[in-house]
Amino acid sequence: MPGLMLLDTPSLYYRAFYGVPESMTAPDGMPVNAIRGLIDMIAMLVRQHSPSALVACMDADWRPAFRVAAIPTYKSHRVAEGNAEETPATLVPQVPVIEQVLDAVGIVRLGVPGYEADDVMGTLAVRAKGQADIVTGDRDMFQLVDDAQPIRVLYTARGVKNLQPIDEAAVTAKYGIPGRSYADFATLRGDPSDGLPGVPGIGDKTAAALITRFGSLEALIRAVDEGGELTSGQRAKLGAARDYLRVAPTVVQVARDVPIPELDLSLPAGPRDPEALTALAERYGLQGPLGRLSAAL
Repeated sequence: MPGLMLLDTPSLYYRAFYGVPESMTAPDGMPVNAIRGLIDMIAMLVRQHSPSALVACMDADWRPAFRVAAIPTYKSHRVAEGNAEETPATLVPQVPVIEQVLDAVGIVRLGVPGYEADDVMGTLAVRAKGQADIVTGDRDMFQLVDDAQPIRVLYTARGVKNLQPIDEAAVTAKYGIPGRSYADFATLRGDPSDGLPGVPGIGDKTAAALITRFGSLEALIRAVDEGGELTSGQRAKLGAARDYLRVAPTVVQVARDVPIPELDLSLPAGPRDPEALTALAERYGLQGPLGRLSAAL
C-alpha cells in the first residue's frame, strides 16, 4: 500500500559501506561504496514499494544529552575524540556527499538537533495519516509497530532485497511478547551495543516471560513494590536494578514528540536540482546509480 516510507539513513549507509567493496571509487580514487550502495537501495525501495512520501531521517545528534544524562554509558564505547561517533575513515567523507545527493534529488533529509534518527522516525510514524513503513536494521524500532495505525518495520537484517516485514504478530512470534512491548522487553534484557546494562541475571526468556505476564514494565515494577507473584530471585534482581529501571525508559523509548515543522514529504517525480545532480554524478562517478534512481522515481 503506498504511503509514508521512513529511511533510517545511517543504518542504511553503514550497511552499504560494509556491503559494497571499497574498490568502488570516484574518478579521483575516493571510495564511494556507501554512496553508491545507498542510492541503489533507495531506487530498489521506490521500485518495489511505490511510496507516495519518503523521508531520509538523519542523526542530528547520535548521542543525545537527555539519554546520556539518564545513563552515562549510553553508546560510550563508540565515542571518538570530541564526543564524535567512531566512524570508519573512508566513510567520513562520503556522508556529506550522500546529503548533497539527497538534496539534489529532492528527497527530504531530516534531522532535528538534540535527537537521533530513531526519534525523527518515531514522531513522523505516529503522525502519519496512513501506512508508515520504517526501513531499518535497528531492532529498537520494533517498539513502534502498530497494526491499528498502521506502522510496520521493514527490517534489513537479510538485506534490502529480502526485507522482513515486522508487525505486531512478527514481534510476538520472534520474542514471545505482546506486539507493542518491545521497549519494555529491551529495557529488561539490556543492549550491550548501546551500552545499556539491562537487569543482571534477566535474559531474553525471563524478560519475555515477565513482560508477557505483567503486561508492562510499569506493572512489573509495581509488582516488585507491592509483593506481586515473583520468585525470590526475580524480586531480588529487579529490586537491585531499581535505579536503572527508573531511568532506562528515557533511553530505550523512541521519542514521539520531536519538534518537526510541517513539510512536504512527497516523493519527487524528478530531480529537484538537475544541474547539481549532474555535477555530483560526474565528480563522483555516480552516473549508473543516479540513472537507476531517476528511472525509479
